[in-house]
Amino acid sequence: MTSRRVVVIGAGIGGLVTALELAAQGVEVLVLERAAQPGGKLRELTIGGAAMDAGPTVFTMRWVFEALFDAVGARLSDHLTLRPVEVLARHAWSKHERLDLFADVSRSADAIGSFADAASRRGYLEFCERARRIYCTLEQPFLRDSRPNPLSLAGRVGLRGLPDLMRISPFATMWSELGRYFTDPRLRQLFGRYATYCGSSPFLAPATLMLVAHVEQDGVWMVDGGMHRIALALAALARERGATLRFNALVDEILTRDGRACGVRLAGGEELDAQAVVFNGDVAALGAGLLGPAAQSAAAPVEPARRSFSALTWNLLATTKGFPLSRHTVFFSNDYAAEFTDISGHARLPTAPTVYVCAQDRGDDVSHTPAGAERLLMIVNAPATGDTRAFTPEELTRCEAQTFRLMARCGLEVQRSPEHTRLTTPQDFERLFPATGGALYGQASHGWAASFSRPGARSRLPGLYLAGGSVHPGPGVPMAALSGRQAAASVIADRTSARASSRPSTGRSPPVATPGGTSTR
Repeated sequence: MTSRRVVVIGAGIGGLVTALELAAQGVEVLVLERAAQPGGKLRELTIGGAAMDAGPTVFTMRWVFEALFDAVGARLSDHLTLRPVEVLARHAWSKHERLDLFADVSRSADAIGSFADAASRRGYLEFCERARRIYCTLEQPFLRDSRPNPLSLAGRVGLRGLPDLMRISPFATMWSELGRYFTDPRLRQLFGRYATYCGSSPFLAPATLMLVAHVEQDGVWMVDGGMHRIALALAALARERGATLRFNALVDEILTRDGRACGVRLAGGEELDAQAVVFNGDVAALGAGLLGPAAQSAAAPVEPARRSFSALTWNLLATTKGFPLSRHTVFFSNDYAAEFTDISGHARLPTAPTVYVCAQDRGDDVSHTPAGAERLLMIVNAPATGDTRAFTPEELTRCEAQTFRLMARCGLEVQRSPEHTRLTTPQDFERLFPATGGALYGQASHGWAASFSRPGARSRLPGLYLAGGSVHPGPGVPMAALSGRQAAASVIADRTSARASSRPSTGRSPPVATPGGTSTR
């Protein structure tokens, strides 16, 4: 094999970041994407002539992308227009129970004090400090670095950091720890929702996920043109740096030679040689054998019981009245535990769903209602059973009725039409992301060891690397970007090591590649 090319399978955020970073360092890169456009789960749909986001809706951890663009000789502000939000989200339980959280912690504390009581205000401030400490403890040794195990994580923080590591309560559940700060069940419900950001139950997820609160307080931005613009900007910049992107290119098999990945075979039979292959898809597809028998051993199969949540989503072009929607609004049911019992315990659609609404034509001014129809994305958690059973029309109709009934109970009336409504089910997500059952976040973060079970950038198959939300450090747009940086760094380190070992000995020790990622500062 003479090819020095790196083939990236998938143009999701992880794959695009890998391709961009490699191309910027002079590596020949070819990205193969089965869809007609980049983005992966960062999807965009068009309804009634209006383009709208159909995947992630929140831009956080801006520093990840600023560091990435800086590393490739560009400026984030030249490619994306970002506007900070003041209102993080509006929350409702009924027509008379509403609570806004703000980017300003003190303002949120005052709002919580008015909503509940003075003790809840104090509990919130203590919770925020706890979330900050958890984030600061894990940012460098876990989020920014290669996949650790418990021992290596302890080694990375050092003796001085061990007390901080124990204080993050890795063995406690998020729900139990929230009880230390909030006696009002509505507030436990609200902050427990952060576990669902990675498709997990707050009753099973570790308390470390409270760090999500600090991530939001550190800044949330709206992206002009929608979240899909992130993928388009990364794809365009990767091309500028020399990468080639091919769409509507379905990879059937990862090829191997002499025990290492050496290329791919497309659905039409075309074979492409490569020195290395980066897989930017859910690792469950590898373990299920969807990329060929040779690559099947590269990652362990994901048991259905360990999958994260899927979702029912409605993309709408509709008119609303009654409830003053914010950009991000969450409607809570009166029985939070029932939602997760239904999804995790019985693998059925929730009878008491929590409903998230992204009103994509709104900003911080909750008094402003767009004239005419507006773009809405509504999301309800669902079990990842898209490959084993399809929900019946009756089941879908019941869950939809419960969803819109809850919003109506809180005062929101949605006037919609079938032609301007697009429903996506776990079965649809399974078709988009095969072997996942529709799981949107890889493995669920249930139990203290879950964070260590995700594979790292280097797979078990030499020459095959991994990127995306199903690998370390986890799901979400910035996390997928970090995984892409770690994959690129691993490819570069291994290429450097291989070149060094092939040179004639000069009596000096050859350079040793450091496993893992790269600094994003």
